[in-house]
Amino acid sequence: MSKADKIIPLKQAADGSGLGFADAGGVCAETEPFALMVKGNSMEPEFRDGHIIMVDPSVQPTDNRYVVAEVDDGYIFRQLRIIEDKKYLVPLNDLYPTLELKHEKSITGVVTQRSGRRRREARKYC
Repeated sequence: MSKADKIIPLKQAADGSGLGFADAGGVCAETEPFALMVKGNSMEPEFRDGHIIMVDPSVQPTDNRYVVAEVDDGYIFRQLRIIEDKKYLVPLNDLYPTLELKHEKSITGVVTQRSGRRRREARKYC
């Protein structure tokens, strides 16, 4: 990460109404789509460092969808896999571990779009 990059952690709004950006003061409504920037290589090759993803909390998380989920007091971006009624958060890069999803309510939203540095990198997922 360069000195110009700044990570703004997500946190739950005090009233539980949605996600807020810790130092931006704003809060998204519970069902309002929001954008995040991909950091790192855990979801390569489909999602590269710097891609912008649109996350929609109102879309139903089903098998093979890309999701943002709350894990260990933080948020993670992974592919949801449902195998024999168990749910897993799977990275696309094999260097990262697969996590079992303990609570379905941990899913914050489903990725609906991706944009990149070039127009040809844009893609819709829902």
